[in-house]
Amino acid sequence: MTTEGGGGSTSSPSRTLLDTPTWALAIVCFIFIFLGIFIEHLIHLLCHWLKKHRKTALFEAVEKLKSVLMQLGFLSLLLAVIQRPISKICIPNRIANSMLPCHQRELTSLENSKDHCGSRGMTSFMSQNGINQLNNFIFVLAMMQIVYSVVTMALGRAKMKRWKTWEKESQTIEYMAANDPNRFRFTRETTFGRRHMNKFTTTSTHLWIKCFFRQFFHSVAKVDYLTLRHGFISAHLSSNNAFNFQKYINRSLEDDFKVVVGISPFMWLLVVIFLLVDVHGWNVYLWVSFLPLITVLVIGTKLETIVAQMALQLETQQDNDVIIGSPTVQPNDNLFWFNQPQFVLTLLYYTLFINAFELAFFIWVTWQFGIKSCYHENVEIIVIRVVLAVTVQVLCSYITLPLYALVTQMGSHFKRGLLEEHIMQAIKQWHAQVKNKKKLQQEEEAGAKLSTNNRVTTDQLPEIEFSSHNRVPTVAEFSAHEIHKISQT
Repeated sequence: MTTEGGGGSTSSPSRTLLDTPTWALAIVCFIFIFLGIFIEHLIHLLCHWLKKHRKTALFEAVEKLKSVLMQLGFLSLLLAVIQRPISKICIPNRIANSMLPCHQRELTSLENSKDHCGSRGMTSFMSQNGINQLNNFIFVLAMMQIVYSVVTMALGRAKMKRWKTWEKESQTIEYMAANDPNRFRFTRETTFGRRHMNKFTTTSTHLWIKCFFRQFFHSVAKVDYLTLRHGFISAHLSSNNAFNFQKYINRSLEDDFKVVVGISPFMWLLVVIFLLVDVHGWNVYLWVSFLPLITVLVIGTKLETIVAQMALQLETQQDNDVIIGSPTVQPNDNLFWFNQPQFVLTLLYYTLFINAFELAFFIWVTWQFGIKSCYHENVEIIVIRVVLAVTVQVLCSYITLPLYALVTQMGSHFKRGLLEEHIMQAIKQWHAQVKNKKKLQQEEEAGAKLSTNNRVTTDQLPEIEFSSHNRVPTVAEFSAHEIHKISQT
């Protein structure tokens, strides 16, 4: 029986399970079962840890990851079941030799094969070996999408670690003195004004050119972070200067991560289209590889432009060029494309996917057919595609993602659910602790006179005084306290 390898076709006998030693079968079966149970247990431990630490958004991301793995399992099962029926579908050789991904070669060995379709002078719609290779590609693509998303998020958050220092600085006496609310200053003489108000912002063209290059050099400055933080708190949280903006951004980023970790139905449709147009001589994948780079650069420029526009709007917000206290920017959805800050996340989502497809396709071809296969006959194109994929990964992780995490908080609305969810979880935990404490006291003091000064205390409860004994606080009372201490949990 003939089997087709990566670099060409070789003739070798194919042994079925009837000809396989039982010890070999048992060893392979044991290894697969062990790995499956081990991976499932690791995912279970991860979910338990996320639940324990109340990482709801990341827990939902892991649940979505589990659904992706289940989807892969169903796809593999379906391909395994239908590969024989599909391989028996015969089509004319003329149609089978159209729109090939490689230059048409001599296929004498295949044309003279005595399989079901070869004996009839036709070609199989898709061979069993081809279906197995397609199955491998789907697996590599899904894994690469997950890895790309995780790596991008991890590198981006590593870049944003410096924001923690900036957040602590906003609580110092020096910062509060420098931003005295009774201090008068000219708008253009503030640090934020000097950074964004200059001769390069006189026209939209100059502004976009300036912002395009700025994203490569100190894209998020400390003054930008502190000013946008002040604007966010002023717009949504009154004068709560103790609010930890950096923690809120991390929670928001975790909430967005559950969106980008999976593969949507439309993305699977894009995969089908990409596979369809991969015709020899079209070089479609070369042009597709430029899309992520262009998109990432445009997104970075747009986000930098939004910060600059908020700075320029400070002059129009005042009757004169003088401001009192810190510059207070006004968050507004109108600054974003289609008045939708989340549209930026959608663009990043598809950019990461296309980039993951590029690298997954390269890995799959190299794995299945070898580095010297017909897919890699043009070395220059392969090098360009790989370099672009790595470049986009670096730009997206270290430039675009931090910009996105900060600037998209400048919409008209904020993710109130992140605060409300935290508050409700704390209230439920508090209520359960009070009930358990009360029950324990009743058991210990059964038959004895209850002391009128007895109070329910716990080190884990917030120090808020209430008028009634053992009373569960209202949402309003608890919200005010939790917004102040949300960064501590």
